[in-house]
Amino acid sequence: MYVSETKIRVRYGETDQMGYVYYGNYAQYFEVGRVEALRQLGMSYRELEERGIMLPVYTFSIKYLKPAFYDDEITVKTTITQLPTARIHFKYECTNNAGEILNTGETTLVFIDKETKRPCGAPCYFIDAIKKHFG
Repeated sequence: MYVSETKIRVRYGETDQMGYVYYGNYAQYFEVGRVEALRQLGMSYRELEERGIMLPVYTFSIKYLKPAFYDDEITVKTTITQLPTARIHFKYECTNNAGEILNTGETTLVFIDKETKRPCGAPCYFIDAIKKHFG
C-alpha cells in the first residue's frame, strides 16, 4: 500500500454562498493529491504522456461528512491499495487542521495507449516504481 499526503489551502473563489468549499472542487483537490502522489513516487503525468500513456478517470465517488471553509488548510491523503493493472484505484480522505474527516472518495483511472486510444497495462517502469510499497 502506498500513502501520500498533500496540503491545500482553500481559496475564497472555491467557496459557495454559504462559505463552504463548493462540492465540485473536491474532484480537483483529489486530482492534486493524485498528481502529487505519483510525483512522490518519481513519476509525473507529463512523463507518462510523453511516454505515450494517458490516464483518464473512469469512476469517481465521494462521501461528504463536514464542510471546509475559506482559508482552511486541508490535507488530502491519497492511498493506492493495490498494484495497478490496466486500471489504478485511488482512495482519498480530506481532513482539516483539527484532524476531522471532511470527506472520503475514490477514483479509478485507466491506462490508455496514446496512439491507439485503447486500454493497456500499466507500464513496467510504473510498476517498478510502486511495487516496493507492496511488500
